[in-house]
Amino acid sequence: MSATPTARRVDRIQPSPSTAAAQRVRELKADGHEILDLTVGEPDFDTPEHIKLAAIEAIERGETKYTPVNGTPELREAIAAKLAQRHGAHYSHARIAVGGGAKQVIFLALMATVDTGDEVIVPAPYWVSYPDMVLANDGTPVVVECGEDSGFKLTAQQLESAITARTRWLILNAPSNPTGAAYTEAELRSLADVLLAHPHVRVLTDEIYDEIWYGTGQAPTLVGVEPRLQERVLITNGVSKTYAMTGWRIGYGAGPADLIGAINKLQSQISSCPSSVSQAAAVAALTGKQDFIAEMVETYRGRRDELLRALDGVPGISCTTPQGGFYLFVNCTGLLGRRTPQGAEISTDEEFCRYLLESQQVAVIHGAAYGSPGHFRISFATSNAVLREAAARVARACAELS
Repeated sequence: MSATPTARRVDRIQPSPSTAAAQRVRELKADGHEILDLTVGEPDFDTPEHIKLAAIEAIERGETKYTPVNGTPELREAIAAKLAQRHGAHYSHARIAVGGGAKQVIFLALMATVDTGDEVIVPAPYWVSYPDMVLANDGTPVVVECGEDSGFKLTAQQLESAITARTRWLILNAPSNPTGAAYTEAELRSLADVLLAHPHVRVLTDEIYDEIWYGTGQAPTLVGVEPRLQERVLITNGVSKTYAMTGWRIGYGAGPADLIGAINKLQSQISSCPSSVSQAAAVAALTGKQDFIAEMVETYRGRRDELLRALDGVPGISCTTPQGGFYLFVNCTGLLGRRTPQGAEISTDEEFCRYLLESQQVAVIHGAAYGSPGHFRISFATSNAVLREAAARVARACAELS
């Protein structure tokens, strides 16, 4: 008997390129190779002690049972307070969903709203999962290329041109993975004006890097700039990046009550609820001392600046300074068409990244995975020593091409 074929929704998507790259690095290390891994999409800091202690205390109190589908009241209250401080907007508990990471909340939001043929506008460069999430839920990703000339950001004109009667969502990720780009208040104002003219379009704002921010004050937000869009915006966030809690798997969404209800209905059939222990830790993260964040961001800022200096002037590549997050998105179009010492032509960014791994043992992720060929992503969520050595090896690899 032949194996049961997979559903079409599985066949039309690809595994996450970033997850695949990380797995390849693990395999090479297991085989004895010393790889400088610049693919990591998580902080290299440990979860702060007071957060870990809160989880331990929750276990000792016996808080190891099911919780409400949309999270404990304590966590939803902490999220509501955070949203009020961040966006100047009030969200009742019925308008907050808690899931197993922001990634799950985003997927469930698309599952709850997208039917066959519905369109979702995805600015590129994009986080690798957005288009496949849309495809998995029978939608059509409408990828809009946003180049370096616009700071890797969607313009109002591009948004207006991309909207059709079938558009259901616009996805905005800022600060962005992979570019670190963030929108100014004026840029968000121009996007908001377009959106106000198209009331059938909802906006999913992925703000997971919002506090890893190198500007003054807070990174501007769409709801903060235009409160009239609050009923059409799903804000997604979580504790993974800001509090170095990627493995705890707690994310949240805040938006219209009907949408949140649909997300919760789906979650009730998929995972019942997030981890009770992780939720207790998330409460401590959101309500406890926050000085850790500023210290972490300053460390990232120093790494960013040192890495930019180290790569400045390397022939064939150039870097745009990220405004947030912990990635550099490096332009390598100047290397394409060159040849390796062995005579092989480097015709794509993926081929350069493969050459970098094989010749210098430096692992990065190619830009085509983010919808932006001719680039590669470096994560600086690692030590300065690793970054210095990696930058030297990148320069060496570039110099070897002729």
